[in-house]
Amino acid sequence: MDRDLLLSLNDEELSGLCRLEFCRGTGNGGQKRNKSSTAARVVLLEDERFAASDCSERSQHRNRANALWKLRRLIAFEVRCAPPVPPPRISCGVTHAEYPLNLAHLLDVLDGCSYDHKAAAALCGVTPSAFLKLLRRDDARWEKVNTSREVLGLHKLICN
Repeated sequence: MDRDLLLSLNDEELSGLCRLEFCRGTGNGGQKRNKSSTAARVVLLEDERFAASDCSERSQHRNRANALWKLRRLIAFEVRCAPPVPPPRISCGVTHAEYPLNLAHLLDVLDGCSYDHKAAAALCGVTPSAFLKLLRRDDARWEKVNTSREVLGLHKLICN
């Protein structure tokens, strides 16, 4: 399936493409956590390498939604598309529904520019410093970018 389409699906549509598993949560939480199956795990049927789970809430419904969010983010981190297309919205909050798709497009642009943030910024139509600040808003994204840069023999990015 097309990555961008997959990242654009709502929770119900994405759930239909996944195997859903529910079990008891582990760790602190007392009797409620130990006796009810509120932990959720979602596995993408098309590619079982993509799986996510969550047991942070007392609600099975919320844990399923959180697991789906983590699955979208994992897909955005791992699946690259070429040629890179700048995101329609350069700035998108981490909790926004379009964030996983935005994240995927930003990483596509960086990958297409061999993780040269200045070239990627130019492609997105922003200054290099604005681009760095945008990347820095999400710790996981920042770590992914720096890890990818290290693999290519580039120095880590620093943003004050």
